[in-house]
Amino acid sequence: MRNTAYEDRGTGAPLLLVHGHPFNRTMWHPQTEHLAAAGHRVIVPDLRGYGDTPPAGDHTTLDVFAHDLAALLDRLGVARCAVGGLSMGAQIALEFYRLFPERVTALVLAAGSPRADSAPARRVRRTTADRLLREGMTAYADETLPKMVCRDTLQTRPDVNRHVLAMMDTTDPAGAAAALRGRAERPDYLTLLPRITVPTLIVVGRHDEFTPVAEAELMHRHIPGSRLEIIESAGHLPNLEQESAFNAALAGFLTEHSPLARSGGSPG
Repeated sequence: MRNTAYEDRGTGAPLLLVHGHPFNRTMWHPQTEHLAAAGHRVIVPDLRGYGDTPPAGDHTTLDVFAHDLAALLDRLGVARCAVGGLSMGAQIALEFYRLFPERVTALVLAAGSPRADSAPARRVRRTTADRLLREGMTAYADETLPKMVCRDTLQTRPDVNRHVLAMMDTTDPAGAAAALRGRAERPDYLTLLPRITVPTLIVVGRHDEFTPVAEAELMHRHIPGSRLEIIESAGHLPNLEQESAFNAALAGFLTEHSPLARSGGSPG
């Protein structure tokens, strides 16, 4: 997609961060600021139908998102990079690796599940897509917030709650509905996991209701050499709810597995 909106901050080995549903690239603001200041190049796009990128069609499958991201990297002259995502973004990261393994130097899978939807789950996604087109995002956002973040966040982090609600409430219903329909048809990635050969960080909030710790542990068991980080006092959005802990885990992983670190070199 030629008109993908994005932010490109910092220098160094590039990292592409893919937001979840129904959010936008500002979801990664704490990581963009921290990692760019620490010497990383961070590329954060708005997926089609989210943020400042317009929707296109009424049905967006994960491979379409992955091809959009590949086209953006081509525009930026980035041949290879680390790819990270949260929730739907983690599934898109897996799809990107499936399609373009030669372009991925490392994976970061946060609050994700590798499983395909069950038949009931597919029906719920399609019903929700119809509802969003009919009613808009506001009621959905209000209902979903208590599941997106943990109880501690709801009670003590009004800044995070406002940010999450604003992202959900301002998402284009057409884009969100198209993505829900596409996710209902996503493949099962369990058979892909053992074939992942790049360094992989798996992150999950201790109190995640959508993708519980068990899903992260499943990925950890199946991806050779992967690292699992469980973020305490966090739900489905650990990068916002506990940004310091998330940033530390991510920055440490990237530093350890940067091309320079793997080559044993030193700054020039």
